[in-house]
Amino acid sequence: MKPIQFIGERIDVQFDTAPTFSKTPGCPDGFIWQGETYRITELLSEWRDVGRRGRMASNMRPAHAKMAERRGSWGVGRFYFRVRTDAGRIFDLYYDRAPGKAGDRKGSWLLFREMAG
Repeated sequence: MKPIQFIGERIDVQFDTAPTFSKTPGCPDGFIWQGETYRITELLSEWRDVGRRGRMASNMRPAHAKMAERRGSWGVGRFYFRVRTDAGRIFDLYYDRAPGKAGDRKGSWLLFREMAG
């Protein structure tokens, strides 16, 4: 599958049943992008990237960094989902675990790109 457009925009996601753990959500059931609601009909694939980057890559002891590389650590990592919507479009979206501004510890959802079907 090839990307047909990079999007890189924040989205609001919808869950029929709220995730048990907010920092490790599964695939949402839908999302809202540019005022339009998209219903997810199929999860095509999913993957995680829990690697630490930049200054975060060197602020741990080696033993702890090795464990964090396998399990992830608070506020670090992304959960990716490739999905098909009810309109037949295929998107990659992800949940970024990094906290936002002060007082916002939830992280954010982004619509990464649209893929050719």
